[in-house]
Amino acid sequence: MSDGAESRVRPVTVIGALLWLVVACGGGSATTESTSGAETGNGVGGTVLVFAAASLTDVMADFEAGFEAAHPGVDVEINVAGSSSLGEQILEGAPADVFASANETTMDRLVAEGAVVDPPRAFAANQLQIAVPFDNPGGITGLADFADDSLLLGLCIETVPCGDFARQALAKAGIEPSIDTEEPDVRALSAKVASGELDGGVVYETDILAASDTVAGVVIQPEYNVDAVYPIAVLVDAPNRTGAREFVAFVLSEGGRDILDRYGFREP
Repeated sequence: MSDGAESRVRPVTVIGALLWLVVACGGGSATTESTSGAETGNGVGGTVLVFAAASLTDVMADFEAGFEAAHPGVDVEINVAGSSSLGEQILEGAPADVFASANETTMDRLVAEGAVVDPPRAFAANQLQIAVPFDNPGGITGLADFADDSLLLGLCIETVPCGDFARQALAKAGIEPSIDTEEPDVRALSAKVASGELDGGVVYETDILAASDTVAGVVIQPEYNVDAVYPIAVLVDAPNRTGAREFVAFVLSEGGRDILDRYGFREP
């Protein structure tokens, strides 16, 4: 694994997505197939391309490191973004071996479109919390504060899981929110809270833990909270299907569960 796992987990940009499509549709396909298909002595080799939800950024870095340690010669490349954005890219032909989504709805669409080889497997779960700057300058105590237009508040955009789940929780609580910004994924929202640009935002429990030196979490009452279930699957057009299946097996293994526990992900 070159240059450390953290540097290798990167957001998918529009330019990056277009480059993926060039590889998928044009002259780079032979090179990708050759690189992905090369096997080591244990039957797994080449590159394993993983598309993963933004809330999995940190845990995927550990999955990358652990899988590469168990399979010398394998190169895991992880691209993170909002689940719905990644799903669209996959359906448009972006080459990827594995997809790990932060919700079942996006994965269900890929299944319906015939983009998944094996039935998806749930490997993690999460719940929502309100992220506030460490000193909580807005004095936020719960979802009811999201109706206060004197506060600076944010949600993820509605089309990504964290935005959809946040709106479900607010609807359960009977709150009509006063929102100042909508961010493309949960990490972008968490970063704005951490920087003090926002008084609060609805993120996942695991995002509070990941940024515990800069943000604090305000618990959402259980009757209003939402369970986020994370499925993972091998894709039909996977350039490295053998590597993809081995990577999914690693995520579902006892060792994978240990990694998820360290980052605060619940069992599905």
